[in-house]
Amino acid sequence: MVFLTAQLFARSRGPDEFWRKRQIFKLAARFIGRRRNCYSLSIRAVHRALLKTTRGRQLKKMDMRELWETRLDAASNEHGINMNILREGLNRCNILLDRKTLSTLAAWEPRTFKSLCDIACAKAIMGGVKGVSKKSIPETVIVNGLADEVD
Repeated sequence: MVFLTAQLFARSRGPDEFWRKRQIFKLAARFIGRRRNCYSLSIRAVHRALLKTTRGRQLKKMDMRELWETRLDAASNEHGINMNILREGLNRCNILLDRKTLSTLAAWEPRTFKSLCDIACAKAIMGGVKGVSKKSIPETVIVNGLADEVD
């Protein structure tokens, strides 16, 4: 492009502006009305939409964590153990499973989850964790020293 005068050169912002605007318009392609076509309106709308999507991702993670905890609490109560005692017993056994994995096991592998609950309960009883009664010793778990404590 040849600029014959200094005024034409000053008015030209170059190809960068085109690509910058094109990127914003691509992000605003699904918007309704002038927010899709007018740059000054679309840049504000795109900025707000990006902020909301960031917050949405955070909310999704929080919702999933709540769902996993609810499933874990229900499944552990079904087997007669508190969720906190379950987590403490598994940690003492060096079984380091996160909430997602434990809730998946509770939903899709109930026998595996029951065995994990029994192991955690036995370890909690041996470790003297508060809130575990001696009556809730599982018969399926044999641990050194645990057989002596059973009446």
